[in-house]
Amino acid sequence: MPAPNPTTRKKPKLKPKTQTDVPWNVVVLDDPVNLQAYVTMVFKRVFGYPQQRAETLMMEVHTQGRSIVWTGGREKAEFYVQQLHGWQLQTKMEKSS
Repeated sequence: MPAPNPTTRKKPKLKPKTQTDVPWNVVVLDDPVNLQAYVTMVFKRVFGYPQQRAETLMMEVHTQGRSIVWTGGREKAEFYVQQLHGWQLQTKMEKSS
């Protein structure tokens, strides 16, 4: 019986990734500082939303105190939160349920 060759080891099997990236929500909170037209303009510039969608989200922020303005991967959500902070909007991230 030949001696086992130490250079021909079996490679460990990698477990397949079973958990997908959990979606994240970008949430804009209402504040008493920013005007409605300004918030609408920011949504149009940051997300490229059309006027109607930007106004709908802005009104949701105004009437409900918050609005989920975007949902997707964590890195992109962090990027959007950073951008919205740059526009002085109160924004946070939360895991999508």
